[in-house]
Amino acid sequence: MTAAQPSREPSLRHYLDNPRGGPTVLRIVLGTQLRRLREAAGVSREAAGDAIRGSHAKISRLELGRVSCKERDISDLLTLYGVTAEADRADFLALARRTSTPGWWHRYSDVLPSWFETHIGLEEAASVIRTYEVQFVPGLLQTPDYARSVARLGHPRASQEDIDRRVALRVERQKLLTAPHAPRLWAVIDEASLRRPLGSPQVMADQLRHLLEMAKLPNVTLQIAPFSLGGLAAAGGPITILRFLEPDLPDIVYLEQLTSALYLDKRDDVDHYLAVMDRLSAQAESPRGSLTILEKLLHELS
Repeated sequence: MTAAQPSREPSLRHYLDNPRGGPTVLRIVLGTQLRRLREAAGVSREAAGDAIRGSHAKISRLELGRVSCKERDISDLLTLYGVTAEADRADFLALARRTSTPGWWHRYSDVLPSWFETHIGLEEAASVIRTYEVQFVPGLLQTPDYARSVARLGHPRASQEDIDRRVALRVERQKLLTAPHAPRLWAVIDEASLRRPLGSPQVMADQLRHLLEMAKLPNVTLQIAPFSLGGLAAAGGPITILRFLEPDLPDIVYLEQLTSALYLDKRDDVDHYLAVMDRLSAQAESPRGSLTILEKLLHELS
């Protein structure tokens, strides 16, 4: 074993034995481990790119977990980095194979943009999901009828079959909250999204009842940011922060836009958005007070 070669990585074996989040998370884990090996070996991205008949940009995408990888490339990189022990190489190559295995959401690829596919994969592996929504009820808390109204609003020319597929995908995502080892969801919802009519009054009433039921789950914390607060710390769009138990996965901030999304994992960026979320949570109604607001809004629709 050379100086650059680690002892057998327990984290790789952990992911092989306990896969969560599908290929999205495994790509990030594999990329993180490869970056550490490259840096320990003192190899530049340019040299690593040459070793796999690619560019430094390809190595960068690989280390960030943005792309899947060929076993041949991983094998060549391990050789370059001085990893020769068969047990170590076998774990890396097994993980590389797993990164090409489609997640459950692959069957919805016809209605699932690639930039959102990454979010679903991260969501599956998260231990804590903190989210702030301005315009809509968070996707993980939407009823099927409310989700259908959201889908129609965002895709006015879509066929009924297309809309049904989008709703089915959202309902499938929501199973995460009641699955074993479910993440903690901490949602702050702007009152505007609850008063803005979406669908019929019955759809809105059912959505409010659903929020009241979901708030009873031990892993769901729900807060309402009422109009009376005036300006909020997060003036702007929705924010989601995903936190993971695994040390190879940094906190990730997800910022959804109209036709794309940003994923931020630099410490300064994450710390900024964590501070924003903390201020939002402090300003919003308490969970108990938020239930009172929901009950009042439901009464107004009766």
